[in-house]
Amino acid sequence: MNSAAARTVPEPLKKSLAARLRAPDPAAVRAIKSIAFVLALVPLASLVARFFLDRLGANPIELITHSTGTWTLRFLLITLAVTPVRRLTGWQWLLKLRRMLGLFAFFYACLHFTTYIWFDQFFDWPAIWKDILKRRFIWIGFSAFVLLIPLALTSTNAAVRKLGAVRWQRLHQLVYVIATCGVIHYWWLVKKDVTQPMIYAGLLVVLLGYRLGVATIRSNGIARLRERVRPEPGSRTSGARDRG
Repeated sequence: MNSAAARTVPEPLKKSLAARLRAPDPAAVRAIKSIAFVLALVPLASLVARFFLDRLGANPIELITHSTGTWTLRFLLITLAVTPVRRLTGWQWLLKLRRMLGLFAFFYACLHFTTYIWFDQFFDWPAIWKDILKRRFIWIGFSAFVLLIPLALTSTNAAVRKLGAVRWQRLHQLVYVIATCGVIHYWWLVKKDVTQPMIYAGLLVVLLGYRLGVATIRSNGIARLRERVRPEPGSRTSGARDRG
């Protein structure tokens, strides 16, 4: 009984931990960001280590291509998960990680694309172009990569100021299309065992469904507010408008 009571976290401590997670000090946020940066490089470090240890398997190009592509999709989904998690938990500091996570998605996409054009195709551009047009999983993956480029180039604060917040947000909504193309790319690639693509597709549906639900609720709320402030027929405000 006493041991169970000892293991119970006191209520004030729970509240203190929750408060710290909701509003950590700047030093803690910087530390979290640094740790996230190092962790995001672990997949690349693993590939490099396996290369030097000669543990990339019988088809190293396929393994590297698959690994970098999978991590591109994972980072896209993690980036999309930032907003729902932030809203549900109140952890506003997660926004400070979103840009970095999105750039890591682009980083692994570049590695994925470079592996294909360099190690797989040896910069044979006619063959690459023919491959893109011939195999549907390649052209949709290539389309996702091309759409990802402007998002990476406009990820700076200067780009936000130059484009304006509204246009910048509209541009970066392309990430929904990019993530969808990424899931389809993976699904069409594997053909037979689609277990993993189904998992990523399910996660994407949840993330996009959450955004759609929030947008619908917000739109309905705005419509109700407009209905409330709309003057009744025959009221003084309505009469003034009619006379005007």
